[in-house]
Amino acid sequence: MTIAATHSAEPAAQTYDAIVIGAGQAGGPLATALGAAGKRTAIIEREHVGGTCINEGCTPTKTMVASARDAYLVRRSADYGVHPGASASGGEHGPTTPLTVDMVKVRQRKRDIVESFRSGSERGLRESANVELLMGEASFVAPQTLDVRLDSGETRRLSAPLIVINTGERPSVPPLPGLADVPYLTSTSIMELDAVPRHLVVLGGGYIALEFGQMFRRFGAQVTILQRGPRLLSREDADVSDAVADILREDGIDVRLNTAITRVERSGDGGVSVVVRGADGAEEALTGSHLLAALGRTPNTDKLNPAAAGIATDQRGYIRVNERLETTAAGVYAVGDVKGGPAFTHISYDDFRILRANLIDGKDITTSGRLVPYTVFIDPQLGGVGLREQEARAQGRAIRVAKMPMSYVARALEVDETRGFMKALVDAQSEQILGFTVLGIEGGEIMSAVEIAMMGKLPYTALRDATFAHPTLMESLNNLFGSFEGE
Repeated sequence: MTIAATHSAEPAAQTYDAIVIGAGQAGGPLATALGAAGKRTAIIEREHVGGTCINEGCTPTKTMVASARDAYLVRRSADYGVHPGASASGGEHGPTTPLTVDMVKVRQRKRDIVESFRSGSERGLRESANVELLMGEASFVAPQTLDVRLDSGETRRLSAPLIVINTGERPSVPPLPGLADVPYLTSTSIMELDAVPRHLVVLGGGYIALEFGQMFRRFGAQVTILQRGPRLLSREDADVSDAVADILREDGIDVRLNTAITRVERSGDGGVSVVVRGADGAEEALTGSHLLAALGRTPNTDKLNPAAAGIATDQRGYIRVNERLETTAAGVYAVGDVKGGPAFTHISYDDFRILRANLIDGKDITTSGRLVPYTVFIDPQLGGVGLREQEARAQGRAIRVAKMPMSYVARALEVDETRGFMKALVDAQSEQILGFTVLGIEGGEIMSAVEIAMMGKLPYTALRDATFAHPTLMESLNNLFGSFEGE
């Protein structure tokens, strides 16, 4: 008698018109748009609806930055002739005036705003026509086919001819000797502290490191920033990086450049000791109560198994896409931070607009020529759009450079926030604005005004000769575009 071999049957896949993996700033709106277009859509979210922006990025950090700025202004109140109490003493940018910061209250305010944004986004998805929200972890098992391990423990197999990946990034764990053996903070966990650190040591000199460094200095912590390279914000022009470092030092932050981290250890008082090597080769141990590792981000593709679907990634795990956001697998797209490039919420949302236009409206929109504005929410803010000076010169462009300190801006003088400067690059022949950077009060808003001019292809003379209301920050553009170097 022959006994037939038995095989466990593969689970039958539930078929959708579209699947979106990740409910971030591109994935959520896209799922809603696909559903509204009549496509049966599943959207899978591993942790929180809203992505990095709402849960661990823009919303919570800028909420806490606002609290830190209030503390800064209270300490400076005497500069404006305001004396809140006997302890007030003005004139210093650093935290020298006695001040109580209730981190539990700061944290709760942050949590409340995050929960409001998150719950609103989740409710919108659940109420959207033709959209099913699944909370769980997705992994490719074949082209156009996924297994989803739901939070309930059940595994469901899904398939669709259209799949969009919006899984984002998470804080990187740097391969530093000893780091795994000490308590350290990331950009997510630092926002859950219930007390101000005595001494916060920050590893890194990028956007995240500087925003948190200045924030906790204003809350009252001693702060040391360790940067391996010769400049903070290494992609910026040298004059911008140097000015940022000067501002942070004026705020009382110990900024150390050309400083390599050799190992991390526990200190005897329960804190953390960071052994560093300076430019002269000498080693030194810095002891802090808390350690923030802000040394980059890692794409969330390690559990996604993109290779099973024929989706190519780079050596760091970012998904490769073309200018239409198509991956190397037919019918699969990637949007937001997971594809690499500028990790900004507004870029993720623009990715959504591109796919909505192409997949639903039948258009042919690409990322080619897209302007990438950004704002770093240190105080004063750093905003930029278009080319930086070092980039323009490396490309051999014929440019004119206009530069003006914020101390020339009437509005900045009136509110006593004159640190920083503005810089614009203009094409010498066409008079088009090629790039703009501002380190100054409300820098992001000023940058956005210049970006609109760039989008409209206005010559710089339109801003130089415009009639702006006085006394606003915008009227500073009159003087900036009339102050080219060498003229």
